[in-house]
Amino acid sequence: MSINLTKGQKISLEKTAGGALQKVVMGLGWDAKKSGGFFGFGAKTQEIDLDASCVLFDDAGHFTDAVWFRQLHSKDGSITHTGDNRTGAGEGDDEQIIVDLSRVPANVKTLVFVVNSFTGQNFSQIENAFCRVVDQSSNREIAKYDLGAGGNHTAMIMAKVYRHNGEWKMNAIGENASGQTFQHLLPAMTPHL
Repeated sequence: MSINLTKGQKISLEKTAGGALQKVVMGLGWDAKKSGGFFGFGAKTQEIDLDASCVLFDDAGHFTDAVWFRQLHSKDGSITHTGDNRTGAGEGDDEQIIVDLSRVPANVKTLVFVVNSFTGQNFSQIENAFCRVVDQSSNREIAKYDLGAGGNHTAMIMAKVYRHNGEWKMNAIGENASGQTFQHLLPAMTPHL
């Protein structure tokens, strides 16, 4: 059974999944708010280009690599971004990042998942935004985190997946930020390492 996470909540991914995990998928989904119209007629949906990124940090908290729409694979091959969705259209995950936990280098302690609006649109223009972790082998959702109500921010530090005492854990962070790419968000990520 999937856990609906609250801001700041930490879980053991393996205990929640009921056993060892090899590959997990971090999914990001969102919808653009409809605007205009009279009593729901003639409302228009704009396109919102949100981007999911996974940023890797070592034991000392130093940036080592990132997977995002301009680099779809980590240098070591353990993490893959499935591609950029520029509209938010459709059901379910709009973007996915696949993490082979068994191949993440031993010196990497933390994977931080962020979302940002490359085009600069803010979160007041989106709704139904979420991130979730799925066990790829069973396609079973382990945990889901609602990214909350909109606001004037253009980015969010969604969650981190990290090693602790030999197991992978997840922390729902949910910190609002501003920036068009993960590079702009590095200072906001640092306190969560």
